[in-house]
Amino acid sequence: MVVLGIESTAHTASVGIVDEEAKVLALASDMHRPTAGGIHPREAANHHVELLPGLVAKALEDGHVRPKEIDAVAFAQGPGLGPCLRAGATVARMLSLAWNRPLVPVNHCVAHVEIARVLSGLTDPILLYASGGNTQVIAYFRGRYRVLGETLDIGIGNFLDKLWIGLGGTFPGGPALELEARRGSELHPLPYSVHGMDVAFSGMLTAALALRAKGVPRTELAYSVEVTAYSMLTEITERAVAHRRRNEVVLGGGVACNERLRGMVREMIEGRGGTTFAPPRSLCVDNGAMIAWTGHLALEEGLVAAVEESAVQPRQRTDLVLTPWRERNGTSRPAPTVPLLASPA
Repeated sequence: MVVLGIESTAHTASVGIVDEEAKVLALASDMHRPTAGGIHPREAANHHVELLPGLVAKALEDGHVRPKEIDAVAFAQGPGLGPCLRAGATVARMLSLAWNRPLVPVNHCVAHVEIARVLSGLTDPILLYASGGNTQVIAYFRGRYRVLGETLDIGIGNFLDKLWIGLGGTFPGGPALELEARRGSELHPLPYSVHGMDVAFSGMLTAALALRAKGVPRTELAYSVEVTAYSMLTEITERAVAHRRRNEVVLGGGVACNERLRGMVREMIEGRGGTTFAPPRSLCVDNGAMIAWTGHLALEEGLVAAVEESAVQPRQRTDLVLTPWRERNGTSRPAPTVPLLASPA
């Protein structure tokens, strides 16, 4: 069984093709990069509309897959930016109708969980999901993924982007801040906003920009932000591990590419006798392969949608999506391989 998946929740348009053994046959992606400021939803959607047809063709070519060999078309239904979601959903509907194949809606957050789970080979891990619009600690329990903790204001990735733009940089901010932070060493005090299992970043954003205005070097500021923000995420992840009595953690989302965050979580869980896993960058950031793989799992359970009932859900919650495949088969499958011709964002 071969499933084509379309990711278009925010800045990235991506098409992945995955088979029933979780092998990634193809992955073609392109990121919208505004020349100034952050993401404008309509501009990002226009980017997706322009690029997605070519990405579909590239994925089919790279994977040596013909349309008649595709068994279903999956798409990210939510959460995400409305115009961007609609761009991807429209392409998915067109392919579903043109190829006469089932249409499978997929929750973007659940897709991050499932691709990390199958890649890691871990059975029932806690997921730290850190991306632009989402910051959540997730665990599976009784038929669906539960959000044990999350951001109370903005996602960690959005926080990093806003900070970097405020410092005179351009989108995306996370990778640039990471490079700056590697050259810093002095820790300046910033708001450490952990509220039980939840976190908040808006106060840190204000305080960091204020420190910069007082002359704190950008390298030292970036270092202080990373250490403080990622300590917060590590703390709530450890609390989730203790609460759920787990010893496995996987990371997902674009911010989870950060080496400092990976190292802090690894040190935490290994100190508890556990293990952690972070996917390679191409499958950690937003990508069509994770949509295709989760679409395969959903398809096996008959979770398909008619075109007229496939509306996108920009505010779709992780914990409102049923995942019956976990009840049927809680174990992971063989780890997929990433094609050499993949073009990750």
